[in-house]
Parts: sequence; structure tokens; C-alpha cells
Amino acid sequence: MRALREAVAGFRRSPLLASLSVGAIALSLLVIGLFGLLAHNIDLALADVEERVEVVGYLSEDAPTNGVQLAVEEIRSYPEVATVRHVTRVEALRNATTELPEFSDVFSDLETNPLPASIEVELAIGHRNAEDARTVAERLRSYGFVAEARYGQQWVQRIDVLRRVSGGAAAVLGGGFALVAALLIATAVRMSIVARGDAIFVMQSVGAKESYIRRPFILEGLGVGVLGGLLALLLTWGVFRAVNALLFSIAWLPVPWLAGGVAVGGLLGMLSAAYAVRKEVRPYRAA
Repeated sequence: MRALREAVAGFRRSPLLASLSVGAIALSLLVIGLFGLLAHNIDLALADVEERVEVVGYLSEDAPTNGVQLAVEEIRSYPEVATVRHVTRVEALRNATTELPEFSDVFSDLETNPLPASIEVELAIGHRNAEDARTVAERLRSYGFVAEARYGQQWVQRIDVLRRVSGGAAAVLGGGFALVAALLIATAVRMSIVARGDAIFVMQSVGAKESYIRRPFILEGLGVGVLGGLLALLLTWGVFRAVNALLFSIAWLPVPWLAGGVAVGGLLGMLSAAYAVRKEVRPYRAA
């Protein structure tokens, strides 16, 4: 209880620095939160696109039926594959007529079917990425009767790039703001230590343990960090509501992300305060 009272007193002694520290942490976590919001919604959109990721192997005209069936069974056993099916030339024409009704007259006037038979492979969840799609496509090409294998290489690679960019930008920008916040918190704690220098010296003189002296300052840093995390959460919620009201509908962040953001704020404040206390309290003992 004493440590908690001293921590609250620290807020009151230097409210400006405490407010700046809270604001700095809030700003750093707001940047991370906004990029997290962007990354989460990009991930949801990409997940919807990924559900349609498939590898298609187009068969040559002389592909043997038995060989194709054996290949289908073998492909089905690949760990990257969810489903696989053999689409005959007749089925390919029927599907094209259904999916492209505006060309139905053109298809009906054809004397021969120009569409090849194919093997359509749907990738399993967790394998719908450029690397696994390329691996499956290369395996399909290894069959002599597969003339060509496609998987939309360019846009599958773009999905991976978008994920990396959104996550990397959040880490870099958030890390920079977090460093500024840590410096402000450390400065605030140091000033609080200087302001209570005489009291600290007296406690050390009567044999108080360093952990006893440090605890209020560390709690003060923890409180600053948690307040900054909560403020960042509130600001991120405001941006989320504004985007939904003025631009377009987006999804809110998952609860574990929100709890993690506040926890990171508290941890950042506590570590910054612990570092400042370690640097500043020892000289008083030497004095």
C-alpha cells in the first residue's frame, strides 16, 4: 500500500511529465493500433481471397484416362492439398457457358471444343501462399501429360507482400514512438527521484532495501504505461468509429490484441521506470 501511495504521489508531484509520458505511450501504441487495425482488415480480406487460391494443371489432348486418375489420387495425398478433381473437356465447356453467359452463343456455335481438360487443386488452409502454390504447380508439371500449370503467381505473391509490409510498418513506426515514450518515462521517473532525494537518502541511511525504495517508482511507470495503453485504445476506437461512419465498414480488433496492447504499454512503462531507478538510486547510497 505504501508503494501505491508513493506512486500516486509521484503523479501529483510532476503532472506535466506524467501527462507527457502517458501521451507518448498512447501515441506510440496508437500508431501500432492503427497499423494493427489496417493489418487485421487486410488479413481478413486476403483470407477471403485465399479461399479461392487454386492450382490448375491443363492436360494435353492425349492424356491417358488411367494415368490422370492415378495422378489425381497421388495429388490428393499431398499435405498442401485440400481437394482435387479432374475436369473433363465437356465439363470445362459447360462451366464456361454457365460462368460466362454472355458468351454462350459463341460457345454453342463452335464446331469443336477448344477448352482443355484439367486437374483443379484447392490448397489446404495454411498452405495458400506463393511458396506452396509454386511447389504444387511444379509437381503437376512433372506429369508428362500436364501441358501447363497455373496458380496466379503474381497476385498470390502480392498477398504475401501485403502481409509483410503491413506488419513491418507497424513494428518499425511503433518501435520508434515506443523509444520516445520510454525516454520520457525514464526522465519523469528520474525527476521524481531527484525531488525525493533527501527522503531516499534517509531511507537508505536507516537500512531500507533498494527493492523497497524502487517499488513506488516502478509502480509509477507501470501506471503511466497502462494509462497510455488505455488512452491509445480509446483513440483507436475513435478512428475505427469514424472510418465506419464516414468511409466504409471495417472490422474491430480481436480482444487478445487489445489486451496485449494495454499490457505492452504497462510493460514499457515499468521497464523504463526500472531502468531509470537502477541508474539514479545507487548514487544516493554512495553519497
